[in-house]
Amino acid sequence: MKGGIFYRGAIMTVLIFQTDRTPECKGAFLNETLKWAEQQQLDENLIIYLSNFTMYFNLLSMTPSMMLFIMPGMPPGVMFLSLLFIGISMLVSWRLKSKFKEYSEVPTSSGMTGKQIAEKMLRDNGIYDVQVVSVDGFLSDHYNPANKTVNLSPEVYSSASVAAAAVAAHECGHAVQHATSYRWLAMRSKLVPAVQISSGLVQWVLLGGILLVNGFPALLLGGIILFGVTTLFSVITLPVEFDASRRGLAWLNSAAIMRPQEFTKAKDALWWAAMTYVVAAVASIVTLFQYLMIYLGARNRD
Repeated sequence: MKGGIFYRGAIMTVLIFQTDRTPECKGAFLNETLKWAEQQQLDENLIIYLSNFTMYFNLLSMTPSMMLFIMPGMPPGVMFLSLLFIGISMLVSWRLKSKFKEYSEVPTSSGMTGKQIAEKMLRDNGIYDVQVVSVDGFLSDHYNPANKTVNLSPEVYSSASVAAAAVAAHECGHAVQHATSYRWLAMRSKLVPAVQISSGLVQWVLLGGILLVNGFPALLLGGIILFGVTTLFSVITLPVEFDASRRGLAWLNSAAIMRPQEFTKAKDALWWAAMTYVVAAVASIVTLFQYLMIYLGARNRD
């Protein structure tokens, strides 16, 4: 089987610039890639890995961290840090999903579903104007302060597991924050309009800034400012998420919804969920710093 650096580089280049977004198009592209791999006697596991990886990091949906890879003459240190945080993020995400799957198979002694737990926690906190609804999507659970709804995924809404109880209590923690005017939640909500604007522009401005960094570094500065808004949002999200978990766990403990060993598992599940926000915030800060260093280096060369 062939697996030289030339073939690996060629495959990665093709896959990174594969911009089809629909599953059907990506599936067709993967099949064609595998056919080519068979013809060239390449390692199919390598092709599958690269294809699945780059489905998330194609050009039209590149994160600012990934955009650093297309910058000419990118310093090795920048590449290492970017790869490091991408790897950590993937590891934490995998760990969270594995924990959720594990604790989804552990029933609570109370037998209450995620929906029932959410409704009870809201009532116990004197909140009667928030609805608990089911929404599609795996781990798509969230609280919407605009229409005052606790949105639970099907795996949480109808399940009587430790994982469902932890997630439902966490999302209700956000509802309690809203009802009590928690300052960090209010601050994050005020940033939402600015984040919506910046997130829609940042990838294009940064892309242009990277490609024109030597001739027009001011464009990269504009991208840095836009990215700074999203970074600030991710940092402010940290106390919001940690406090929601704290409120949810405190209620689960006081309401005697689960036994001590079940409570420990619920706490573990929410800890891993919180780590995804920590990694995202730290990675965003590091990426912002990397772009700033690139900009300052380009300006000093002028």
